[in-house]
Amino acid sequence: MKNEKIWTRQIIPAFLLFLVVAALGFVFVKIIISSGITRGPDQVFGDQHLKTAVALIELHKVRYGHYPDTLSDLQYTGQWDTIALNNVSYHVSSDLNSYYVEVSVGWVGKPENLQMPEEFWQGTGYDISLKKKE
Repeated sequence: MKNEKIWTRQIIPAFLLFLVVAALGFVFVKIIISSGITRGPDQVFGDQHLKTAVALIELHKVRYGHYPDTLSDLQYTGQWDTIALNNVSYHVSSDLNSYYVEVSVGWVGKPENLQMPEEFWQGTGYDISLKKKE
């Protein structure tokens, strides 16, 4: 009987409070993103995430003769590299000779229209045809 009182008087209200705070936090983040205030940082971080990912992917090709099957196959990455790699999506061809990579998150949202000039991709295995259809 005593355990039931603790459950109903402390644990359930605490859990409900947690749910309310989490929901409000989610709504707050969505409002901040939709306000446009994060566009600049999203572009800057997105640009860096993309360049870091491409550099590490291309280094893997130089070392091993093929592109990694997944980004988790990349070796000798630092903590900042891991942040960048967690914010890109990567698709590799079945023969591991080409890939497609794009930024999914910049700072807190997806960068708008983040594109690199053609010269940036010169000499890489980047292939836009590997982009997954949405």
